[in-house]
Amino acid sequence: MTPPQTVSPTTHDRVIVESFLGDGEHRTLADDVLDGLTRPFKELPPKHFYDAHGADLFDRICELPEYYPTRCERAILEQRSAEIVERTGAAELVELGSGTAAKTRLLLSAMHEAGTLNRYVPIDVTEGMVRDSAARLVEEFDGLRVHGIVGDFERHLGRVPEPVDGRPRIVAFLGGTIGNFTPGSRRRFLRGLSQLLGPDDFLLLGTDLVKDPAVLEAAYDDSAGVTAAFNRNVLTVLNRELDADFAVDAYEHVAFFDRDREWIEMRLRAQRPQRVTVGKLGLRLTFAAGEELRTEISAKFTPERISGDLAAAGMELVETLTDQDGLFALTLARIRAA
Repeated sequence: MTPPQTVSPTTHDRVIVESFLGDGEHRTLADDVLDGLTRPFKELPPKHFYDAHGADLFDRICELPEYYPTRCERAILEQRSAEIVERTGAAELVELGSGTAAKTRLLLSAMHEAGTLNRYVPIDVTEGMVRDSAARLVEEFDGLRVHGIVGDFERHLGRVPEPVDGRPRIVAFLGGTIGNFTPGSRRRFLRGLSQLLGPDDFLLLGTDLVKDPAVLEAAYDDSAGVTAAFNRNVLTVLNRELDADFAVDAYEHVAFFDRDREWIEMRLRAQRPQRVTVGKLGLRLTFAAGEELRTEISAKFTPERISGDLAAAGMELVETLTDQDGLFALTLARIRAA
């Protein structure tokens, strides 16, 4: 493996960015294609949506009238960040999948106002995004230190630095991303997250709640077709990165709520028979007319499911905060007392 690289992206001595994406890490897409597209039921993990164009499309999705999760989560943070900081006494914020830190800034601001803010630890696969947000935040918040981790939060949790001087911290996993895991994988991942928590630390978990299926399905199949373009963009990623020849427009966007599993599924459906070559892998694939490729699950939660998942990971629910319409929840949890 290529050794981790420490980069100082600004002139500030309060910023460190470490990259753990060596050459071997870039085989993730190839491995996922070899694993997921050679199964009888084809699927890919949703993390491959987010190249630069995919990230832009997702930003557009977040502004759509049908897509409520981002607005609702932000509203909770706008109204309750000061309360969260008072409850936790946190001096440090660790954020998985930090992106541009747009919503997180509300928590950092509340910590700054409370006089506790010490360090922010963003984790994201896009180094440019980690660099840019670090540079902005240290300018915005006097005394803030940033220790950025460029890596995959499923594989690089062990790279998160120890808390500064043992002071309390919040580990934030926002956006409802926990719903992309199947139940068993979700509980294993939460157990891994619990290893980042000391007795005075808290997990802040964003979860989309079970609701009217019509509301859920509209959020993932908007009338403007932005989510459809976002979904099909994963095929463009495969064409570019792995020298594949998917006919992108020959696949139809499908989104539906599975009432038994209580999750949304996004799929791509071949509208006619397809023969696909993935050049860099020497792989040949066929799709029958109507055959589907699953690109995402997004589990929706009840209070009982949240509490059960936390308990299985050795944590206990401390408080649940919701928006005024009860569409989305932020959950505070901590290590279960012995």
